[in-house]
Amino acid sequence: MAAESIDLKNPQYYINRELSWIEFDRRCLSEARNKENPLFERLKFLSITASNLDEFFQVRVASLQDMVQAGYKKKDFAGFTATGQLSAVLSGCHTFMQQQYWTLNRQIIPDLEEQGLIMVRDLDQLSKGELRFIEEYFSTTVFPVLTPMAVDSSRPFPLIANKSLNIGALLTRKESSTPGILAPRKKPKKEGKAPKEKYEFATVQVPGVLPRIMILPGTEGTPKRLVLLEDVIRRFLPLLFVNYEVKCACPYRVLRSADFDISEDQTEDLLKEIKKQLKKRQRGDAIRLEVEKGVDEQLRALLLKELSLTEDFIFELDGPLDLTYLMKAYGIDGFDNLREHRYAKPQPVPEFPSGCDVFEQIRKGDVFMHHPYQTFDPVVKFVASAAADPDVLAIKQTLYRVSGNSPIIAALARAAENGKQVTVLVELKARFDEENNIVWASQLEKAGCHVIYGLQNLKTHSKITLVVRREEDGIRRYVHLGTGNYNDSTAKLYTDVGLMTCSDPIGEDATAVFNMISGYSEPRFWNKLSLAPLWLKNRFLHLIGREQRHAQNGESAHIIAKMNSLCDPDIMEALYTASCAGVKIELIVRGICCLRPGIPGVSENITVRSIVGNFLEHSRIYYFENGGSAEIYAASADWMPRNLDRRVEILFPLEDAGIRKKALHILQLELEDTVKAHIMRADGTYDRVDRRGKELINSQLRFCEEAVKEAKALMPGRDNRTFIPKEPVKAPEE
Repeated sequence: MAAESIDLKNPQYYINRELSWIEFDRRCLSEARNKENPLFERLKFLSITASNLDEFFQVRVASLQDMVQAGYKKKDFAGFTATGQLSAVLSGCHTFMQQQYWTLNRQIIPDLEEQGLIMVRDLDQLSKGELRFIEEYFSTTVFPVLTPMAVDSSRPFPLIANKSLNIGALLTRKESSTPGILAPRKKPKKEGKAPKEKYEFATVQVPGVLPRIMILPGTEGTPKRLVLLEDVIRRFLPLLFVNYEVKCACPYRVLRSADFDISEDQTEDLLKEIKKQLKKRQRGDAIRLEVEKGVDEQLRALLLKELSLTEDFIFELDGPLDLTYLMKAYGIDGFDNLREHRYAKPQPVPEFPSGCDVFEQIRKGDVFMHHPYQTFDPVVKFVASAAADPDVLAIKQTLYRVSGNSPIIAALARAAENGKQVTVLVELKARFDEENNIVWASQLEKAGCHVIYGLQNLKTHSKITLVVRREEDGIRRYVHLGTGNYNDSTAKLYTDVGLMTCSDPIGEDATAVFNMISGYSEPRFWNKLSLAPLWLKNRFLHLIGREQRHAQNGESAHIIAKMNSLCDPDIMEALYTASCAGVKIELIVRGICCLRPGIPGVSENITVRSIVGNFLEHSRIYYFENGGSAEIYAASADWMPRNLDRRVEILFPLEDAGIRKKALHILQLELEDTVKAHIMRADGTYDRVDRRGKELINSQLRFCEEAVKEAKALMPGRDNRTFIPKEPVKAPEE
């Protein structure tokens, strides 16, 4: 069917972005339920779903709430108003959190008990020895840290910190006790009908400085028994409120909006404004209240009132609040057999043998790296070598998210101290990394680097490093381009690709990029790179349109696109048009996908799959068959409006024949995955691949095996032991 005869803006052809995100977290939850995964890996995935959901509420739900309160009426491309989106999202999240706790209570906890790890919630079930242990721990370690806070006419409801775990209690004074100086004054009783009994409210924060999981003493060979800190505090709560009876006590947790809006056009100093806004984040509007199931109705009503929340925003949960604590349980000793060991640690990049001169190796030819299967060390060494090399004149780099003890930051500082010209764009608006990036920017400035805090009204999300070096035949520019952040920690957990080159055309473009970032220069043309927000969307639309024309001319036309998210209306409409023309389109989209595949006459030539596995899929690779003269690109950008319209992003070509083969292999192997892949249906839901009659292929595991095999061929004596991630593999809000 010709695209001209179809209304491609019809909302029925699109899925709401927020509902699509919930489907992504549901795919993560399916890994927690998947008994093919080792038990502790399932524990980790359940923790990840909770962490993901927290971030989703703080950013996306908070934004929807702001739109509703502002009276925003415009519908999105899927036909939802802000009010409709918020209602659907809250309903979906209530269902999802019920599924989380069903998974915990019906699957994870029973399986842990079978393996000798028991979570005791009812402390009356503890032995006398265990009770003595927790009583002593409470009195010596916990009690001195606690700060009970009463609420009355002179002590208003306190600020409940974002994401903190608290215990709320209703109290009544013991009849036999003498009123103390701090006791609330009681009004004299009037004669007549007996007044309804009134309780005082108090709250205490569960201290985050103490471990939430306590391992009870036991003998070797017996099951390990655990208790949670909030349960211990709740048991001994009367010790905090002497002369009062505790009518009820219940853990609760508040999430607050982390979204802040800076009017950059009217801000004289972006750094000062972001610092000011960060202080407000803990005081943002409450956006979700969690309480344990069975909470007292009076306590529940009081919390809702004080936090200015309606019923839709309270979540009564059948188990411990804040399931991110399960990541701590992942680290408990003695259960190594319940963790994943098949995935190899990052392997060496063959083009960079130990002790090599990194610049000499790049001069031999472009180098393509696939992380975390291959180590991120060459990128760190690239910057470190440039910092120490007397022939290097300048280093320029963009930084979006970096690790806590970043060797790249240290190398840039050394470079400036060594007298090199160092220019660094540190994106202060990288959400949830603002504070870290302010610290890094200050450190780099003190070392003598020229630091740019980002561009007005844009986030700089591109990943590019330029090293300018003086050599015998003149000035040479070395460039690294990547799909992932310059973060040596997440480079072990996220799948990304990178390119090292000293190509003159790319070097010229890299210089133009930094001149544009640091000044007012805007190049009249680009040799190889395409940049957002001015050129990249048009480039993608051109490439998609070219495939459409090839199909219309009876030539081979095929698009394979791998990214994190797809929700740009113009791109989706172009893909529908290309599909109608006969272009085969295979999409590998980890998270949000607002396009509906498989609609007869509209998207029947489009398939969408999502891979959720041991590593977080993060690379962006785009293949266009181009009538037999295929072109392959990698980019920092997804097909989202924020990437294409409101960020500085870079698309770079992979032109070397060997590199193109490697990139295409990544795409083809992920399209063959039958173990970790989920296939999207037209209604927006996902199913696992039907494995009947198919080879079991886990693409991530296969990439590990290939990297190990290549490394062993180069260095037979190398230690290729498995790599076990120590951090949660969660989806970043980029």
